[in-house]
Amino acid sequence: MAFASGSFTPIVTNSLIASRLWTPNWRNGFFSPFNMVHTFASSRSRLLKNKNHYKRLALSSCSKSFCCQSTALSDINSTSHTVSSNGHLRYGRLMPCPLQNSPPRVEHLVVTKEGPVVEYICKALDLPPLYVEDLIQFGAVYYALVCPKPPPTASPEQIKVYEEVTDPSVLRKRTSIKGKTVREAQKTFKITRADEIVEAGTYLRVHVHPKRFPRCYDIDWKSRIIAVTDDYVVLDKPAGTSVGGTTDNIEESCATFATRALGFSAPLLTTHQIDNCTEGCVVLARSKEYCSVFHGKIREKKVRKLYLALAAAPVPIGILTHYMRPINMAPRLVSRGKQVLCFSDFVKGWLLCQLEVLECQKVPWPSSEIQRTYNLEDCGWALKDYAYECQINLLTGRTHQIRAQLAACSAPVVGDSMYMPAAIAEIVCPGSNPFGKNKKLYSNENDKSLAIDEWIAQHGKEPSVAVGLQACQISWDDGQHCYGARMPWWR
Repeated sequence: MAFASGSFTPIVTNSLIASRLWTPNWRNGFFSPFNMVHTFASSRSRLLKNKNHYKRLALSSCSKSFCCQSTALSDINSTSHTVSSNGHLRYGRLMPCPLQNSPPRVEHLVVTKEGPVVEYICKALDLPPLYVEDLIQFGAVYYALVCPKPPPTASPEQIKVYEEVTDPSVLRKRTSIKGKTVREAQKTFKITRADEIVEAGTYLRVHVHPKRFPRCYDIDWKSRIIAVTDDYVVLDKPAGTSVGGTTDNIEESCATFATRALGFSAPLLTTHQIDNCTEGCVVLARSKEYCSVFHGKIREKKVRKLYLALAAAPVPIGILTHYMRPINMAPRLVSRGKQVLCFSDFVKGWLLCQLEVLECQKVPWPSSEIQRTYNLEDCGWALKDYAYECQINLLTGRTHQIRAQLAACSAPVVGDSMYMPAAIAEIVCPGSNPFGKNKKLYSNENDKSLAIDEWIAQHGKEPSVAVGLQACQISWDDGQHCYGARMPWWR
């Protein structure tokens, strides 16, 4: 039975019946970190049946390989869907890439009758086949042999569906999960081919609106290659792009476009990450073996990363120490290092963040023309005559570390629409930051939690393209391998 979000109205399809479990606005519970997502392999389970037993879906004669030729952003003005006269979304194809992202939409389904995955999703979610095939190409469709437990906010009807499909008497009849624990059977894997067959009881997660990266089509990727060796490629990553892709989009990534630009048959592999809004040096491995080698160098602290940060205020020279809240979601909250002893209840278990500011020099604030070119966000910073270019040696590599640490020092990165509003709020109203130097004392846990929630609300959205941050140099093995990026965008 297919349940429309909220209404739970049954939708019966031709021999394919779905159970939509919970509303798409609940998403985070099933998001796995991208590097932990497994690739679909038929040898790992008996999910796939003999394809000869089923009529193959009629696939489009159009090429399934998305073109990566450089295209001006102004030429990409189509969207993947439009609004029909009755107000409902009408879907077409994922290409060409739209200039703006659609609101997130993630659907959770349970298969109740075996069949082709594309046909099944089309009927369950009322999507055209080519659009679903594109989603699979993008890596936006996942499956698990057994449905994961729904969130506490699930309705009684949703709980009932979950209990029915995970009842031990039902699971015992499924040969595909024999020898697996329930936890193992609930792991999610990507579906990578449009002709896969899904069996009854399979859980599907469909990211209907993948996060898009239109700037990928505006880049001359060959000109961004810094070095090519037998083991790795060094890329000068453009701002507004993803190094290795996202949970729902592995197609529009630096690794994919660099692979095609160089004409490689084997895909380049991600060895480390920098933020989407950051530009600069990244190392992509040409084999799984060297990927493991480079990961080992990072663990052994043999890799040195230098950054240029364009801060809105001066930053003191020397080592900055903070502790980051161990929660894998933005914004990343940090506590000042000197609070370790007097504020240990907040920093217990938090992650050490250290960077060394080597230089800090006064430079002109980026011109209006440059700001428009890189879609720089106007975050409300009052003084825009001068900025401060800092050379930073990154001692620990946490997500958003430089951005969060500089904002905590009242010197946010220029254009950082996520952290600059919070830094402004703390300047205007000292004590807004419950982890800052002007922190307040809270009489109980409820007041403390409320203060944290209010502080998170002071942060803005993730920047759309660029911020004043560049990974300007990367080196390893005591400088035997050393590579630098081009001039930063603000110069």
